[in-house]
Amino acid sequence: MTDIARIVRSARAAGIEIDEAEAARWLTAVASTGDDHSVTFDERQGVFGHRIAMLDFDHNQLEHFRWVGRLVEIPDSDGIETALALSGSAAQSKIQTFPGDCDFFERVNIHADSFEEACLRFGTVIRNKALASLGGDAFRLMEVKFGEYPNDVTRDGSTHHKGSSISWSAEDVIAGEIRTGSADGSRTVLSWNDAAMNPGWCKLDWVVADGSRGELVNASNMIDATWEAPDGSLSPLDGYLDPYFQEIYLETESVPLFTKVVANVDGDALEGYVESLEKEVRKYLAGDHPNIGKAAKRMYNVFRLNGQYAEAAFVRELFDEPANVLYQIYAVVRTIEEASQPDSDIDPEIVEAQLDAVILDTVGALEDVEEREIVALLLDLKSDLADQQPDPVAVEGARAALLNVVNNFFRDKLNAMPEVRAYMALHAS
Repeated sequence: MTDIARIVRSARAAGIEIDEAEAARWLTAVASTGDDHSVTFDERQGVFGHRIAMLDFDHNQLEHFRWVGRLVEIPDSDGIETALALSGSAAQSKIQTFPGDCDFFERVNIHADSFEEACLRFGTVIRNKALASLGGDAFRLMEVKFGEYPNDVTRDGSTHHKGSSISWSAEDVIAGEIRTGSADGSRTVLSWNDAAMNPGWCKLDWVVADGSRGELVNASNMIDATWEAPDGSLSPLDGYLDPYFQEIYLETESVPLFTKVVANVDGDALEGYVESLEKEVRKYLAGDHPNIGKAAKRMYNVFRLNGQYAEAAFVRELFDEPANVLYQIYAVVRTIEEASQPDSDIDPEIVEAQLDAVILDTVGALEDVEEREIVALLLDLKSDLADQQPDPVAVEGARAALLNVVNNFFRDKLNAMPEVRAYMALHAS
């Protein structure tokens, strides 16, 4: 049986429509000449990225992404080179009609005389960025992931293990320190500069209001920092140099830095990257808090990178289904809550308009009892937000109900293709 025949048969079993000509075109393009590490340039739009990632990028949203990018990016400065890219569902905007977030990835290369100096400079850069973007009428900083706990600690009643990422609120960033406890009852203070010496995985999250589009998005920027020594050698500050298989770089001016950095990416990076994605698939399929939508997004990337193109083409179709809008709603509910906090400067009319759109999308995607239950939860949330008193229980209730529907949708549809069903069974055990 041909790949197209398998895809069509599975789509019919799943009850979804499929454009056979488009599926055939994508299969031909993804399998066309080009090695696993080749990069494609779109000179007209001024973007570039891995050849497979570029197949899924919709340049019609490019100006919107560049606008958000200007809010979240770390600019070049003396001794600091940067290259900003889209990642995740934002980079796959051609097929993911309802992306949950606006995710960015930025390479930050720091020239310094020593590794320690590079770490301290990086810490200063990240904190300055956070402090400069705490809030405004179009954005609000939600969280910064920076540094790793040096020991097992307790913080706000929760246990955090040695080596886990440190989460900084806006207030923590302003203070430049966090207070923790240990098993023996002692109290300690961890400063920002302490965290900078072992920065680990670094990510900044904002809620962003786009007045021209009348919508809210959760915008994130994950940073991959490198130290460039005086002899020209490069070293990742977190010990791992990220590959580039899901990134769409937004400016051709980034080409020199991109070229310099990826020349140091391990030759086995693709295999390692797929392996890391499969670990996440297992986490989202069989963990304590399953999220089949997130598992599906990672399975799509696994399939398209390891040559299972028919399976990738089938999963690709699911992202354009109307019910998939609920995945976006699940992500947006938290964004709405954050934008409605009493100290937020974001226009309340945009928040209200976004929630009204969410309710309408839910009505369009669901029917009967499910629709009534979730719409009732969202209306309760709207009432709370009107008083700028979001109830955490109501927010989590709405998100849990939406996630349950999303999980059921993806689980049912994914199981319609035998090969995908077998893959899920293997990774859910």
